[in-house]
Amino acid sequence: MKHFSWPKTLFVCSMLFFLEVQIGWSWGFWGHKRINRIACFTLPEEMLPLFKESLEFLTEHAVDPDKRRYGVDGEAPRHYIDIDHYGEYPFENVPRNWDSAVAVLTEDTLMAYGIVPWHVARMTGWLTKAFESGDKTRILRTAADLGHYIADAHVPLHTTLNYNGQLTGQHGIHGLWESRIPELIGEDYDYFVEKAQYIENPLEEIWDIVLASYLRVDSVLDLEKYITAELPSDLKHSFEQRGETTIKVYSSEFSSEYNRAMRDMVERRMRQAIIGVGSFWMTAWVNAGQPDLRSLENHAQPEEEEELEKKFKADKIKGRYHGNTGSEAIQQ
Repeated sequence: MKHFSWPKTLFVCSMLFFLEVQIGWSWGFWGHKRINRIACFTLPEEMLPLFKESLEFLTEHAVDPDKRRYGVDGEAPRHYIDIDHYGEYPFENVPRNWDSAVAVLTEDTLMAYGIVPWHVARMTGWLTKAFESGDKTRILRTAADLGHYIADAHVPLHTTLNYNGQLTGQHGIHGLWESRIPELIGEDYDYFVEKAQYIENPLEEIWDIVLASYLRVDSVLDLEKYITAELPSDLKHSFEQRGETTIKVYSSEFSSEYNRAMRDMVERRMRQAIIGVGSFWMTAWVNAGQPDLRSLENHAQPEEEEELEKKFKADKIKGRYHGNTGSEAIQQ
């Protein structure tokens, strides 16, 4: 294997970007875009000719998997796994291999409770094939999508049946954790992260990520209850104007106190997601034989993007809805 080199100014460029704040999705559109964007700067120099040149593409298309939830049946389970459906940690009764899991649990059951670890492993193989093909568009689309699912696996509430606090009277906590908090303070996060590392076993690695996320579920839920009990009830929510609509949201005071109670868990998981995305991208490239990325053919298919946007704007979401902003519209 080659020795990789990282530019001395690796992380300087990663601070020079501007993203619009959007909310309502896993990690929020804002969060997914930022994770993919900064992950590009964790890569070795040999990968930067393609990934730096395509920074805007990888940023903007980081949210395509969420948009597909409006037009593609079977998309939703790729974003999560309700691992506690199967028993207790460390869930040794759940085979890590897909074929074995289907044999033991049935594919219908797996699809009903989420398949994110298996889908990440599968997509890592697809990205390797894309690198081997030399098809620039295929590489970038697959990398952007893979980054999204890896980021989702870092979210504790993507690993539990109680994904939006609906089982414990905490409806809206999903959006509070992964959208509201980053929206309020994400600009102040420390994005100076480690370099990408080669992953010997991608399937084992993504399962480790999922289990690490699950171990944080109790803290996510219990600390929200604690802050709710500690603060006056009139400080939990506030109202903000979004265009012509008045939105009820978690207040900045409540969100900040909750974030402090969690000891910046959201920031830490985002940083780990950035490293994870870069590492899976790099692993797929190494497994493809480290092809030269300096001059690849572009097989763009803009009609696919147009169709995705149409479905996103016109259709209803397929599968579970998290209400990720933790907000609701107030009738005028």
